[in-house]
Amino acid sequence: MTVDPAGIIARARADRTFSGAAWAYGGSAGVVDRGTFGTLSWDGDPVRDDTLWDLASVTKPIAGLAVMSLVEAGALTLDDPIAAHLPEYAGTDKAEITVFELLTHTSGLPGQEPLWRRCATRAELLTALRELPLRFPRGTEVEYSSAGFIVLGLIAERASGTPLDTLVAERVTAPAGMKETRFLLPEEDRARAAATEDCPWRGRIVRGTVHDENAEVLGGVAAHAGLFGTLNDLAALGQALCRGGRGTGGRIVAERTLAVMTEPRTDRLPLRRALAWQGRDPHRCCGGDLLTPAAYGHTGFTGTSIWVDPVLDVFVVLLTNRVHPTRDSDAITRLRPRFHNAAVTACLAAS
Repeated sequence: MTVDPAGIIARARADRTFSGAAWAYGGSAGVVDRGTFGTLSWDGDPVRDDTLWDLASVTKPIAGLAVMSLVEAGALTLDDPIAAHLPEYAGTDKAEITVFELLTHTSGLPGQEPLWRRCATRAELLTALRELPLRFPRGTEVEYSSAGFIVLGLIAERASGTPLDTLVAERVTAPAGMKETRFLLPEEDRARAAATEDCPWRGRIVRGTVHDENAEVLGGVAAHAGLFGTLNDLAALGQALCRGGRGTGGRIVAERTLAVMTEPRTDRLPLRRALAWQGRDPHRCCGGDLLTPAAYGHTGFTGTSIWVDPVLDVFVVLLTNRVHPTRDSDAITRLRPRFHNAAVTACLAAS
């Protein structure tokens, strides 16, 4: 049977899983195959190579790479508590939560908290975040927490003395060769962004501004969501990770640092966690059935993902706008493993 990743994408679009998609797979030597399909919105222009995608939570491992570069530089350690960098947390129940616990989603901070419903400004949201009750004692359980990554971004800013968007640009996207990946798209670039949700809160279809509501209240720059990127850029990141952290613009992190970052640290299923990355689960992994236990990746709520397998020397990037015009469908959860299986098979056959 012929392996056809592109056909899987075409069928998913016909089933209205998304209006548009872009994908690439390859390894340390470069891209083996890539493609685009569909439209920026259901009645919009065709997806192109330079389409900008709201990366959503794929922002997390990219911000995590910036954090690990600060670990390399001696600006912080994984065992640093929040209060060591954010004195406003001293005396709270979160003061002793560590950078490690934030990176592995074991901090006890709750998961998907809609702080935007009651916070109109960045200052209000950060205060509400500091006052959130912990869901469980730190270090005892795993719960995916965007709130934890918001705090992590604040720590990175304080430890480096650099705004998060500048830090990510200097320490990750520039050395990776991700020339167009950034927070806060200028007005002239929003027309080539894929549309996301028809948002009742905003009263419009979101396009070219961040889909995540908490990130919007924070001003569009946060460690949990907010980055936009192109297919070329995410493929460049995948290639750099397959090269042990070495991008076309320089080294993001040392190979040893990347190995520490991507080692699974939790065994609680269904989501094994490394530092800012998801490890490969033995069952129901969105990265499919063919990756090795050394693989790591991350998904974004908008329909984006990147997976890397250092043993197979394979990366797979899938970018979609599956929340357009509504977030209600879960069809992407069935598409992702099928697509990754086909992409990994095609990539290995070409090597």
